Amino acid sequence: MDYISTRVATMAESETLAMTRIARDLKEAGKDVISLSIGEPDFNTPEEIKAFAKSAIDENYSHYSPVPGYLDLRKAICKKFERDNGLLYTPEQIVVSTGAKQSIFQTVMATVNPGEEVIIPTPYWVSYKAIAALAGAKIVEIPTKLEDDFKVTPQQLRNVITPKTKLMMFSSPSNPTGMLYTKEELEGIAEVLRENPHVLVMSDEIYEHINFEGKHQSLAQFDYIKEQVITVNGVAKGFAMTGWRIGFIGASKEIAGACQKLQGQITSGACSIAQRATLKAMESSPEIEADMARMREIFKQRRDLMFNLLNEIKGFETRLPQGAFYFFPVVASLYGKNVPADSLFAKTYHKTTIENSLDLSMYLLYDANVATVQGVAFGDDTCIRLSYATDEKALIEACRRIKEAVEHLNNKI
Repeated sequence: MDYISTRVATMAESETLAMTRIARDLKEAGKDVISLSIGEPDFNTPEEIKAFAKSAIDENYSHYSPVPGYLDLRKAICKKFERDNGLLYTPEQIVVSTGAKQSIFQTVMATVNPGEEVIIPTPYWVSYKAIAALAGAKIVEIPTKLEDDFKVTPQQLRNVITPKTKLMMFSSPSNPTGMLYTKEELEGIAEVLRENPHVLVMSDEIYEHINFEGKHQSLAQFDYIKEQVITVNGVAKGFAMTGWRIGFIGASKEIAGACQKLQGQITSGACSIAQRATLKAMESSPEIEADMARMREIFKQRRDLMFNLLNEIKGFETRLPQGAFYFFPVVASLYGKNVPADSLFAKTYHKTTIENSLDLSMYLLYDANVATVQGVAFGDDTCIRLSYATDEKALIEACRRIKEAVEHLNNKI
């Protein structure tokens, strides 16, 4: 008897988490694996935030929290939106959830009906497509190219919008490419949205604070489309608080209310202690700002280091990312290359050639002991994703191993 629902049986496992799991299994088996697969800062949460969370325990924040989040936290998020992004929201327009992923999930489920179209520029974060599919949406992908910094143009967006289009899923800075949109580029997209008031946009801005180009630009800054934009953010990346699991949205009262209603049936309020820690993060003291600036500068140094190292690998075509902590090189020239007969990849997969991004990621994992993520997981099979959220020594060694493994491919390029 088949006990598993079709919606779950047909849903893909998160490829980033899957690759991380395989790498962890190899480590436990004694392999010296360097993981460039997971998108997690290797820094600890700032001390001031941790101290505030500890005091919240002593103050007995141990009871159920309000479904949309504590009122003082939602007020602080409103102040953050105004201070950092020039966006005016009221507390009724804020919903605090258990991570930005839940915020995205609820946004889609609260707005998209089965059969309606969801536009997703590719490459995209792995869960966008899975979440839209779970909602029963018809997914419309817009391919982008390396030479365009993987950014969608207004005309590309205009060309795919139909009367059935309901939502666009969008991010800047981007995971997996690390590219970000300028104010002028966002304004072009905003103009298309103004022409199509029936289209909503989920603007994922979780990497806002890991930006090497200056001030972050929010899509909702253009007042004439603000009601169409659901801004998603959180504390995981910029504040090194991945395990605290706090995300939030700013949206119209109607959409925020729908997300709150849905959350009330799923998780209720997010963790009380994590919310108190987030309150301190939102207040953004000089000490916290200094910690964030230090992390951002270290990420920038790693980016520059890895850019130079990747450029030494034949078959890797790379652009310099402007934010986040990923590289997304085009590696398709390596497809069709033969692997050595004694390759662990060949022995494990009974394959003699690299045929796609999954093959290349598995070859690098088993033969170079470096974990990456196949580009097909992000909607672009010509690339792989590498995270530089680890120390420089590990990055140097990982790139050395990758270079050596690529050179070991037969019919050398």
